[in-house]
Amino acid sequence: MSVERPKTIFEKIWDKHVVKRSEGYPDAVFIDRHFIHEVTSPQAFDGLRKRGIGVFNVNRTSATADHNVPTKDQHLPIKEALSRHQVETLRKNCAEFGVELYDLGHPFQGIVHIIGPELGLTLPGMTIVCGDSHTSTHGAFGNIAFGIGTSEVEQVLATQCILQYKPKTMRIEVNGTLGKGVVSKDIILYIISKISASGATGYFVEYAGDAITRLSMEARMTICNMSIEMGARGGLIAPDETTFNYIKGRKFAPQGRAFDSAVEEWKKLKTDDDAVYDVVLKFDAADIGPMITYGTNPGMGMKVTDRIPTVEELKEINEQVSFKKSLDYMGLEPGSAILGKPVDYVFIGSCTNARIEDLRTVASMVKGKKKAAGVEVWVVPGSKQVQEQAKKEGLDKIFEEAGFELREPGCSACLGMNEDKIPAGKYCISTSNRNFEGRQGPKSRTFLASPLSAAAAAITGKVTDVRDLSY
Repeated sequence: MSVERPKTIFEKIWDKHVVKRSEGYPDAVFIDRHFIHEVTSPQAFDGLRKRGIGVFNVNRTSATADHNVPTKDQHLPIKEALSRHQVETLRKNCAEFGVELYDLGHPFQGIVHIIGPELGLTLPGMTIVCGDSHTSTHGAFGNIAFGIGTSEVEQVLATQCILQYKPKTMRIEVNGTLGKGVVSKDIILYIISKISASGATGYFVEYAGDAITRLSMEARMTICNMSIEMGARGGLIAPDETTFNYIKGRKFAPQGRAFDSAVEEWKKLKTDDDAVYDVVLKFDAADIGPMITYGTNPGMGMKVTDRIPTVEELKEINEQVSFKKSLDYMGLEPGSAILGKPVDYVFIGSCTNARIEDLRTVASMVKGKKKAAGVEVWVVPGSKQVQEQAKKEGLDKIFEEAGFELREPGCSACLGMNEDKIPAGKYCISTSNRNFEGRQGPKSRTFLASPLSAAAAAITGKVTDVRDLSY
């Protein structure tokens, strides 16, 4: 009798969901949960319409409006013509094909990667896809979650399956104790700065180590969210008691005995002893400081107290041209410090950092303080539930007294697809996940940082080491 070899959590979930496997071809993988939004679904629905077929399983498909929505006056018609058309098209398609939509005004509306976990739609052991690269967020619950293209959105709508080659596996361990002012966003920015924006290309990453397992679920989501920013296909963290406690009692999660039975199955997902990964990387939590990016990809990051590298310090010769171009765009000099650099805008939001825990963190920093003159601060909750919870806890009053603007849910200034754009040439400290050229608006300049660092910059008006402030 043959003994099955030890498997990683990724291999266990993947192999269980393979419907058909043929040598030399991608696997046909069953998808448990398909999230859709207004940007990548219209062409997919058109494809179904042209073929005269429906959605294979509407009960496994969930829709929300997030990318194109305004974050002010959501009860009014959307002003921007393209955004209005995108959202109206989503409404039409969901109505026609029988897909439940969490539209503007719905109590469950919000950023797609925030509403899934908070509603209990995201569960351990699942396969989850969405036409959005940051679908990797859901992997924090111990599942295989990844972004797909529009043609693949159509594929899943039509068949509830997707054709995919099995990625390689990478384990990233972070062990030790985090220092003061260091949070999960700093952990992932640190990792990306060490391995580069392409360092995990072709891999699915499992995050492990005691510094990871001590994190809350919301902090874990931030880590997994930015897996794609180092080129990974996705990222996941093995489920544990923290996971189970978060899920319990959520609207669409299993209830009662069904939940207890599910937990027993979820416990079996963890990676087997002696399972083999293609690559294993280890980092010391004590070496991580408050982080900030200085360039135009998330890999161009450093500790806030460090200096931008010089051309001579770059490891790869082929990086030099893009490095110079990036610094020219950002208006920064090689070898210079960012600490103390004045900022014009602070954006606290996005699928990376717009959960209630993030807003609480910001509120704890700014309570009793005022924003710096000349700095515009937007706090955009990730969902209606986060918005309502913030108000229930009085966070809205703290933000108001500090001069921060608490808006309505949406992707907002994470990307220039709606009204919330950073003006050309202006500097923004952002809790989002990407700092590409023009990402927050044409010719805008973005520093990625944690909610703590963003709050500190809002109070001081400049790039600040959070460890220098009391909170």
